[in-house]
Amino acid sequence: MPCGFSPGAPSKGCKWAKSGTGHTFQPGEVSHLITWQDGRCSSSFLSSLPQPQSHLSLATGFGCATIYWYLKNSPDFLKPYDAAGTIHDYVVAMLCDLERPLMSVQNAASWGYFNSRSKSWNTEILRESGFPLDLLPEVGDPGDIAGRMSHDWHGIPKGTEVGIALGDFQCSVYSCMTERTDAVLNISTSAQLTVPMPLGFQPPETPDSLSAVAYFPYFDGNYLAVAASLNGGNVLATFVDMLARWMAELGYEVLESNVYTQMINAALAQNDTRLSICPTVFGERHMPEQLASVTSITASDLSLGHVTRALCHGIIQNLHSMLPFQHLKEAGVKRILGSGSALSRNEVLKQEVEKIFPFPVIYGKDVDAAVGAAMVMLHRR
Repeated sequence: MPCGFSPGAPSKGCKWAKSGTGHTFQPGEVSHLITWQDGRCSSSFLSSLPQPQSHLSLATGFGCATIYWYLKNSPDFLKPYDAAGTIHDYVVAMLCDLERPLMSVQNAASWGYFNSRSKSWNTEILRESGFPLDLLPEVGDPGDIAGRMSHDWHGIPKGTEVGIALGDFQCSVYSCMTERTDAVLNISTSAQLTVPMPLGFQPPETPDSLSAVAYFPYFDGNYLAVAASLNGGNVLATFVDMLARWMAELGYEVLESNVYTQMINAALAQNDTRLSICPTVFGERHMPEQLASVTSITASDLSLGHVTRALCHGIIQNLHSMLPFQHLKEAGVKRILGSGSALSRNEVLKQEVEKIFPFPVIYGKDVDAAVGAAMVMLHRR
């Protein structure tokens, strides 16, 4: 779920200006974007913060955690700003010329200190700890209309309705999940395996920091059970980068795209390996201190094919450890929809998916958050 942090609102010097036959938007005092990948909030820092009244555990990259970090480490940074939100909340505020941003329940849940049941921020908890409550936006339901286009812009006429910004993960799932018996596996930079929860499900009142599965607000009051791994295509990219740098140190310059092609071909020729790789070089939210490791090393299993095969197996096995096959079966899953750039172009990953998750796997269901967002608004008209 995106957790970008972009303080400042159109009222702080942001304005529309006439430009030729149309209009352009001129931003005022707006910070650089801080995304969900921000890692400045250490485990010790997060443990020093108040316990949220939310079903989701607090993690680095969450908007409220980032604001707390600035409050404690660089309070002057916050002084110029009068509002905060995700980058897409900012775009909606820009398009509608809103005085303050409006945030969906989906994005608010990903900021921390938000109660999805009451659809409200933990204002008392935040106030008692000196959190700048005035930065937090109002929250609305997914599918709500945030406002109307304040100007003609890139062919979109003034007065066009603009929906509240939605969670990109939820929209990605919405774009491809056609049955409640579908599970969606997406492997791009990171990796997610998700399944819809039964109708009427409500998450627990308090977070379980050790749980590998989180419950994301979806649409119409429903939830998704999500194993959201921080380790996906980025792990393969890190491996490719390492190989390319090793080659450069040996005096050979190679293109990373060629390295990737050769290592996948080598792995395709190696159907199995005893080598075992835990690929969590980026940690996991429920185990932030866990690092990657390689075990069961033998002299016969050190070829590029063995290592690449073990790495691809490890990425899928890590997801399986978070949301096992048996849990999917108990949830009534009949098939898996495979998507994402890292999965779609990697035949070895596909083979490992089919080994570890014995369901029919349908590929080519590439998710598209923009398509999902459009589908949501069309269905709500």
